[in-house]
Amino acid sequence: MTGMLASVATADEARIVLQGGADIIDLKDPRQGTLGAVAKELIRQVVRLVGGRRLVSATVGDLPMEREIVVPALSDTAAIGVDIVKVGLFARHIGSDLLDGLRMEARRGVRIVAVLFADLDACMSTLMRLKDAGLWGVMLDTAQKGKGSLREKMPDDELQEFVSEARACNLVCGLAGSLGLDDIAPLLALKPDYLGFRGALCTHRQRDGVLDAAAVAAIRARMRMAGATITVSHPDNEASVQPEALRCVVG
Repeated sequence: MTGMLASVATADEARIVLQGGADIIDLKDPRQGTLGAVAKELIRQVVRLVGGRRLVSATVGDLPMEREIVVPALSDTAAIGVDIVKVGLFARHIGSDLLDGLRMEARRGVRIVAVLFADLDACMSTLMRLKDAGLWGVMLDTAQKGKGSLREKMPDDELQEFVSEARACNLVCGLAGSLGLDDIAPLLALKPDYLGFRGALCTHRQRDGVLDAAAVAAIRARMRMAGATITVSHPDNEASVQPEALRCVVG
């Protein structure tokens, strides 16, 4: 039962994907990097627009993996009212100091999704450390946009291993990285919790281009055809949310 994450850079785009059936509305500015952060006022605007009808996530930006930089950005983003905060792990090793900072925020009730990158040698052993730190989920993406999709960077059997390991760690699991229509059925077979899209939702498949309602509809229709017929609803505001609490209703 797999949901659809749609990355948006404006309130108008958020409105389009909300109407188009996206399950998670993800705020990210592709002009600012792999996980480019958007302005805080835009986050507030989109949170008000969505009004709890879907999950809203936001990235903290392409930040160096230093506690004194990442943790304040994470805390500030969470305080605006998003449901999920995404943090990019741009190195194979996560320092204990940074991990302790993430643990502290998780204990405060922040739902943190750590983004790992297939083209930066993502390490499976990292997942257990993230679980132990109390993170809510993990996402496997690609860092070098325009240089190959997720399935070009990692074969399906290794992607299956990632999903299975995430599930064993009780982490909500997402897959993304220049995904297109033809990637949907093979990836749904791996049963991640959600698939993430940006470029495929835009004209000419350019991630920094104009988001197109018809492209959103095409992705959603293909997911339904392939069996992803659910919509992820807003979770309760509990301090600790396990993957099974990612509630689903028939879409």
